Amino acid sequence: MQLEKSFGETIRDLRIENHLTLREVAKHLQIDTSMLGKIEKNNRNPSKQFIKDISNLFGIEEKLLIVAHLSDTVAYSILDEELASEVLQVAEEKINYYIKNKANK
Repeated sequence: MQLEKSFGETIRDLRIENHLTLREVAKHLQIDTSMLGKIEKNNRNPSKQFIKDISNLFGIEEKLLIVAHLSDTVAYSILDEELASEVLQVAEEKINYYIKNKANK
């Protein structure tokens, strides 16, 4: 699974690799076909339940799909910023700081 692709592209690729139609996957997940199409086109965010269900369907670690989805959220929020790479580096440092301080409380 390639995490550099968007979450929607990843889901679409998994579906195609498994020779399944939108309708078949949507039926299995008990969601509307148009909702699945919107998720694949990155026009709609997946729910936690969707991520869990799709990981079960394709036999992929749920953690990988969560990372794919959350990294999209971060990337899209700073995509047009000149300092995007620097922001990501500082954000990583802040996350480590917050985790460390949370553990010490």
